[in-house]
Amino acid sequence: MAVPKSKVSKQRRNKRRSSVWKLETPGLTKCPKCGAYRLPHRLCKSCMTYNGREFGKVETTESKAN
Repeated sequence: MAVPKSKVSKQRRNKRRSSVWKLETPGLTKCPKCGAYRLPHRLCKSCMTYNGREFGKVETTESKAN
């Protein structure tokens, strides 16, 4: 059975468990076409564009209702 060679101090244990090392939330950028906020390097969900290209049509609430 695996047995620890020496005691792990409270300070070392708590350093390992701390959340200081975790990344912050990514910043938001504005879409150049519609101005909606989106994550960088991702498709804009409001106008379905990325890098100046369209990747589909945006469904409006009117078309869903009909």
